[in-house]
Amino acid sequence: MEYKRGDRVNHPRFGSGEVRVDEDATVVIRFEHGIEECPKSELTRLKSLQEAILAPEWHDPLEVVARTQALAIRSINDMWGVFSLARIALLPHQLWVCRKVVQELPTRWLIADDVGLGKTIEAGLIISALLSKDAVRRILVLCPASLVEQWQERLRNMFDIRMARYTTEADTSKSDFWNTHSQVIASLPTLRKDSGNRHQRMFNAEPWDLVVVDEAHHLNADEQTGQTLGYSLMNRLVYDHQKVKSAVFFTGTPHRGKHYQFFALLKLLRADLFDPAEAVESVDDLQNQMRRLHLVMIRNNKQLVTDMKGKKLFYPPDVFSETYSYSLEEEAFYVKLTEFILTGKAYASGLSQVNQRAVMLILICMQKLASSSVAAIRSALKKRLNKINNYREELENAKSRKYILEKLKEFDDDEKADSDELSLLEEKIFDLSLKVYLMEDEKPRLQELIEAAELVKFETKIGKIIEILETRFSNRQVLFFTEYKATQSLLMSALIARFGNDCVTFINGDGRADDVIENSGRIRTYFEKRERAAEKFNSGEVRFLISTEAGGEGIDLQETCYSLIHVDLPWNPMRLHQRVGRLNRYGQTQKVEVINLRNPDTVETRIWDKLNSKIENIMQSLDQVMEESEDLLQLVLGMTSPKMFREVFSEADQNKENLSRWFDSKTATFGGQDAVATVKELMGSCEKFDFQKVSSLLPQVDLPDLRPFFETILQLNKRRISRNEDGLSFITPESWLTEPAIRKRYEHLHFDRACRGKKKINNLLGVGHCLMNQALKQALELDGCVAQLTELKDPVIIFQIVDRVTGVQTNVRQVVVGVKIIGSESEIDILKDWELLMLLNANVGQVDRSPDRSRPEIEIDKVISLLEEAKKRLDSNLNKLDLPFQYPKILTSVLLYPKQSFQ
Repeated sequence: MEYKRGDRVNHPRFGSGEVRVDEDATVVIRFEHGIEECPKSELTRLKSLQEAILAPEWHDPLEVVARTQALAIRSINDMWGVFSLARIALLPHQLWVCRKVVQELPTRWLIADDVGLGKTIEAGLIISALLSKDAVRRILVLCPASLVEQWQERLRNMFDIRMARYTTEADTSKSDFWNTHSQVIASLPTLRKDSGNRHQRMFNAEPWDLVVVDEAHHLNADEQTGQTLGYSLMNRLVYDHQKVKSAVFFTGTPHRGKHYQFFALLKLLRADLFDPAEAVESVDDLQNQMRRLHLVMIRNNKQLVTDMKGKKLFYPPDVFSETYSYSLEEEAFYVKLTEFILTGKAYASGLSQVNQRAVMLILICMQKLASSSVAAIRSALKKRLNKINNYREELENAKSRKYILEKLKEFDDDEKADSDELSLLEEKIFDLSLKVYLMEDEKPRLQELIEAAELVKFETKIGKIIEILETRFSNRQVLFFTEYKATQSLLMSALIARFGNDCVTFINGDGRADDVIENSGRIRTYFEKRERAAEKFNSGEVRFLISTEAGGEGIDLQETCYSLIHVDLPWNPMRLHQRVGRLNRYGQTQKVEVINLRNPDTVETRIWDKLNSKIENIMQSLDQVMEESEDLLQLVLGMTSPKMFREVFSEADQNKENLSRWFDSKTATFGGQDAVATVKELMGSCEKFDFQKVSSLLPQVDLPDLRPFFETILQLNKRRISRNEDGLSFITPESWLTEPAIRKRYEHLHFDRACRGKKKINNLLGVGHCLMNQALKQALELDGCVAQLTELKDPVIIFQIVDRVTGVQTNVRQVVVGVKIIGSESEIDILKDWELLMLLNANVGQVDRSPDRSRPEIEIDKVISLLEEAKKRLDSNLNKLDLPFQYPKILTSVLLYPKQSFQ
């Protein structure tokens, strides 16, 4: 057989394609995946649409509808991922992010959405969309150690994506872990250390099709200090060993105040576009690189995201201050503590540099603990005095000096500055203090402090909290945040005393709360995993949850709570932003209310007042230069080193008259003109969701819109379907039983993401489910292309649009569009893929499957001219479809014709 250019053929392995060149024994064919040269013996020629129209008999209408539905479903999902197995309602900005990221491969993006916008959902959508097309196979997810289990659980529960967790025990020279596991989730802090030749085994393994990095700002490279271990590992994976094809980074704070670090992060994604050295050397080059941000960076803000109808979902929380005053006993203790700290600072000035830093650090931690509660500082003081009485190691011991230096480095590590690890370290600082004296007469001064602390029988801050719970927050669930475990246990005891033993649970770094007093007066230790604590709180099993910074990220607590109390205020405003983000996130149905507790007589409160005033001025400055009002606080705070805030609080002048001048000098660079300009450039240059621009493109369909197609394909397989409120039940078609995971019979399959009652989440059907994949595969292999539909009012011509350019890897290989011919004037209505699917779904129930499929009495020439006119009209409207193709080509695919005669 001789083939002409443009002929359609079918290959048993590659599917249908278009002939490019007949080479006698072989034929060069363009398939969806690319160009292949195939023996003629393996090919079957397919009729063109015009040939099918001219044939005396048209095709089975149910087959044509099923094939067209499958084309539309694939087109919609490839672009948007809307039919993925996400077990949660999807938002427009999440679908939009998925579309931006997956439409071209390899993909390299930095997603810097505000906290609470669903980065795990966005990652799951991206991974699902790529997996469903077999565009990726090997996937690596890197995240902080504390979030590994949560990422693994959410990908499994929300998307049915099952990833192996990396453990050092499983990775040995004999196990070949990196080649035997194709989908892995791992702790970046663990992997960055090259223990047991781990890195070489990674470099020797197969490349990763996709690497996802959470909290990507930890991939840091500094102009002076060089690359962090995490950055070095990623740089070697991406460039030295070329082991990463696609990469998606997530971070809420992409710019940490230094252009070099920011562009070094971007260089990991696109070395062809970004160079940190050039960005800091030349203003012109800096501007050029900023202008390229839209090619690699996405930033969505809470104030701008909406639901599918365009209604905004987030509003700024209401923040209130509640004041309290120290009792006489508390006041006396804090006066003594202030004297102790000032004496210690004077003593430290005469020590060596290392010992001076160690003493100052201990005194700062004492100050922070005391600002949280008397209980927190009292516990630490007692431990110190007890150890001094029993043991004192010589300072000059070389091992001791090394220990001090290691601990000091941990406090200087910006990667720990926003984490619960730092708070835990601060509470344990007195282990370090064994190596140094805080002052010459430290022991008796410590004893005096402890005696003063013991006189504080009840803390007025705790009394104020109980008052709030009985008035403003009465009958509400309340989330508390505190920095320290001792304060956590103190508040737990107070809540139990007032509201009963079962009123409260907790989250902290080690899942343990010591010295909690029960109603009976018994002192006990509580144990609780953070996931179980969150579950109890979200289900209403307990009224209160008290969390340290371990709950400040990676956990959702908005299901039944909208009230938050800061038991203490951390010395880094970013932590406040993260805390509120646990409640002010998608799914919150109430306006979040936040209470800050403040004592006007403390220096910490006076500093916070000045800091809040400065932040408000910065936000006003940004509002004046931004086209739209946005909450950019997270970006501004992210540009400031946590060390600056620590110094502001720890070095504050106690004198009220001097405090303002000192504060202004210390914070001169915070939120200055450079920071405002940088934030403006970031937001003006990167991509962001805009409902007004995207609304006409957003697919207004979801999983239930797959049901008509699925039932159609089962009907074609002559399967009887049992339908009830729990879903569909049927015997699986024999041709689908191609893999062990597919069962011979299914009960109660459904399309409800928010399933409740008897509907089981494991029975959810969507693209990516093995059954749906088989259904789509079968439908796409059908060759029917022309049919009459009984209820159709106007002819509809279906076109497949592809890119003429080959050799470019892409996830979106074709877009399906319908053109409806309306009335005798031949007006046209262009139907996007999702609109076409809705039209087909509305008609499929009325399909007439009578044996007589004779070609209707029509004017063939007129029909052919309609095809040509529809194609011409579509071509002139391609720019409205926002296609991801360089040189789009229109292929006429299907004709659906009304049963009645066309006039």
